[in-house]
Amino acid sequence: MRKRLIVPSAAAACLLLAIPASAADGTPGAPGVGDSYYPYSGNGGYHVSHYDLRLKYQPTTDKLEGTATLLATTTQDLSRFNLDFLLDVSEVLVDGKKATFAKSGVHELEITPSATLPKGKDVTVVVRYSGTPSQAKVDGFSSWNRTPDGAVVAQEPDSAIWWFPSNDHPTDKATYDISVAVPDGYQTVSNGILASQTSKLGWTRYNWRSTKPQAPYLTTLAVGKFDITTGTTANGLPVLNAYSKDLGDNAASVRASVERSSEVIDWESTLFGPYPFTAVGGYVPNVKTGYALETQTRPYYSPSSFSNGANVSLIVHELAHQWFGDSVSVKDWKNIWINEGFATYAQWLWSEKEGEGTAQELADYVYNGHGADDSFWKVKPGDPGADKQFDRAVYDRGAVTLQALRNEVGDKTFFTILKQWTAENKYGNASVQDFVAFAEKVSGKPLAKLFDTWLFQTAKPATPPSPPSAAKAGKARTSLTAAQPKSWKKIQEAQAAHVNRH
Repeated sequence: MRKRLIVPSAAAACLLLAIPASAADGTPGAPGVGDSYYPYSGNGGYHVSHYDLRLKYQPTTDKLEGTATLLATTTQDLSRFNLDFLLDVSEVLVDGKKATFAKSGVHELEITPSATLPKGKDVTVVVRYSGTPSQAKVDGFSSWNRTPDGAVVAQEPDSAIWWFPSNDHPTDKATYDISVAVPDGYQTVSNGILASQTSKLGWTRYNWRSTKPQAPYLTTLAVGKFDITTGTTANGLPVLNAYSKDLGDNAASVRASVERSSEVIDWESTLFGPYPFTAVGGYVPNVKTGYALETQTRPYYSPSSFSNGANVSLIVHELAHQWFGDSVSVKDWKNIWINEGFATYAQWLWSEKEGEGTAQELADYVYNGHGADDSFWKVKPGDPGADKQFDRAVYDRGAVTLQALRNEVGDKTFFTILKQWTAENKYGNASVQDFVAFAEKVSGKPLAKLFDTWLFQTAKPATPPSPPSAAKAGKARTSLTAAQPKSWKKIQEAQAAHVNRH
């Protein structure tokens, strides 16, 4: 499982962020937002509202050239600021004037404008750059994966630094225009709507547009040769799916899964509220990675996720993330449960809908399947640590937590909580503590002990997540170790593909 770059000590992180203020002369923006797991993620002193990326990519050489235009607003008097980026930069302009720049740390691009930028100022930053993304390594690793016919970039919690300069943290979302020129015969896939494409002088330019707030790591790009299908959901949303022309024996199972995206979105909308974005779909390049990722509006899937046949449960998981993770994103990476616990529980609800095992049966199976001495219970889904951020416990124990909540408050209140949570936090960021407080507010019940038991204790809870009636009757839930729900194997495969993403 691949993790994020270099995590400095807590003391070093505090030194980074505790820069003395000097309003008169301006202050350098911090080179990190102070994330609990990744202090160097993102930057201080500004917020980005829009990225305009104009790119040119040659698949045969992996050469990427680009001009990134960022529209930002300062949040302090700013003498210098950072962007997160790895490739070679040739020029930086701030409000049309040349700025000095230098690389520092692992992935910091330090920019010094010609004059201090006052707090509250709208700023335009232009960065011209080029490089070979697959050769830009951090600890020997690149999120940019070459394929037999191109490349794909989709990774969590980092991917943007390999192909565009950004304020790389989920708390700074923006809209995107992504324009990519590739040689004729190649195609691109990215987020949102394909607004237009034009061909000239042997190159085809594809213009993708995302008009809703989007975190940098959820921004994706694939170049290759694809079969494209289009359509609409029952609610009229445009659907675009893309498949590599060389998926081998997995081709049929891939399509039998991804082509059900519109059906899944329509169903999830009945549970989680209106779909928060303007497009939907998925893409499957010819790549050897073994994970899937909820890239906004157009999830990325590895062909290997479908090697045992159709895997609609994985589609359910990634599309549930459009609400839980993409629209409502983490405030801090330690809050990963509000992404993965909910997306996993969506798979359980799908199983329940399909008559292949109820969410309660699946919760019982998880509970009974891990003994008290199992390391599974040592991971705290509510704050698992950077080295356990994508541990199975975050997914499975995280979903059990939601079943325990459902039992405690009842179905009507539980689904009201889900819908109101996604509505009130739409396009924003939230923490585990925010959700606990929200659930207590909506239900009118004290729930802190329930969440503490399932999310923060490093021991197996003494009692399973049983409905109150079963607990009152003193009846233990039936163990499903021997006779598991029919869908459990598919759900395990889907989660494994997602958990083993790095």
